[in-house]
Amino acid sequence: MIRIPGLALTDHTFTVPLDHADPDGPTISVFARSVAATDRAGDDLPWLIFFQGGPGAKSPRPPGPAESWFGRALKTHRVLLLDQRGTGRSTPISARTVAGQTDQQLADYLKLFRADSIVRDAEVIRKHLLGDGQWESLGQSYGGFITLTYLSLAPSGLRSCYITGGLPGLTATADDVYARTYPRVAAKNAAYYARYPDDVAAVRRIADRLSADDVRLPDGDRLTVDRFRVLGNAFGMGDGYERLHWLLDDAWHGDSLSDLFRHEVMTRTGFIDSPLFALQEYCYGGPGRPSRWAAERAIHPRPEFAPDATPLLFTGEMMYPWMFRDIAALRPFAGAADLLAEADDWPALYDVARLAANEVPVAAAVYFDDMYVDADLSLSTASAVGNVRTWVTNEYEHDGGAVSKGNVLARLMDMAAGRI
Repeated sequence: MIRIPGLALTDHTFTVPLDHADPDGPTISVFARSVAATDRAGDDLPWLIFFQGGPGAKSPRPPGPAESWFGRALKTHRVLLLDQRGTGRSTPISARTVAGQTDQQLADYLKLFRADSIVRDAEVIRKHLLGDGQWESLGQSYGGFITLTYLSLAPSGLRSCYITGGLPGLTATADDVYARTYPRVAAKNAAYYARYPDDVAAVRRIADRLSADDVRLPDGDRLTVDRFRVLGNAFGMGDGYERLHWLLDDAWHGDSLSDLFRHEVMTRTGFIDSPLFALQEYCYGGPGRPSRWAAERAIHPRPEFAPDATPLLFTGEMMYPWMFRDIAALRPFAGAADLLAEADDWPALYDVARLAANEVPVAAAVYFDDMYVDADLSLSTASAVGNVRTWVTNEYEHDGGAVSKGNVLARLMDMAAGRI
């Protein structure tokens, strides 16, 4: 155990099957960190497992207890921060770690890193730490998708579930998701330009330079208009417009795009440690349901997203085949990504009948203006799953659970317990 101001931390590493259907086959390591308030570290506290958003993002590293949702959680719980398989310290997936695999080998490997495998990892960990005991879960964004898979596969391990911005469409295909996503992203662009009208010209100036010249990022990748537009992925966060605006404020050094701008764009759009995030269309794959690059197919009939349009619209959480050609960290995954896009042998992630009969209390925050997770799909799911209560709000963007200093989690806990 180590202690930092206000927190007691214990690191855990677990060995789990790569394929839970083959328990005697290859194994991987899964890392998790338990966190308790210093003055309660010796108490017998209920456990709360946190499922991070993504996919492909490691769990947050602990801040002080007054930050994020920790302040509320640690008053009553011991928190387990799980690095989902393939992320952080859990047998991470990156261009370096998958070197040497054929496209087919890599595609087969990546199929084992979806929500069903993450849930089965969590069950191994729960039984190790709690025996037959139950824990509660908090799922942010993709973590909510994992929660619905958990309730489908192993609901007996859960006492209560809290979800922030992450109720998935249970039967929605990738095509359904992106048909709804593009209008929301267009609306966020409109709101951005309404806040910063001078950025219409500033963005067009940069895009014209990228179209005319071979502009290189520090790692040697060419900065194209399409890659520049990926910066719009931040628009769904509370400070997303400011993240882009102030980057544009430093974009030029004389007549050249500045070193700072190029470095920041490389970092924000490089997917260095998150190739699983770029492969996220597999989240929507089901039996007989290949994604076939749904986001790419959906953008073509939308002239407002044309690269020569003014204002230039940024894209959001959509992933495209060109990324696997143009971004260094993703190039080793290009062939596997194409195979995954055509795969139609996905197992179902949600048991609709079992979810309809669910008895585990679930409290979910649905962010009305969420750019990433469609509110209508979320509410449809809430009505189809037993024992779900929703709180629909436009007070927060998608990161409300993180920026509300525990207010969102506190409300969900009160809802699940029947206090409100």
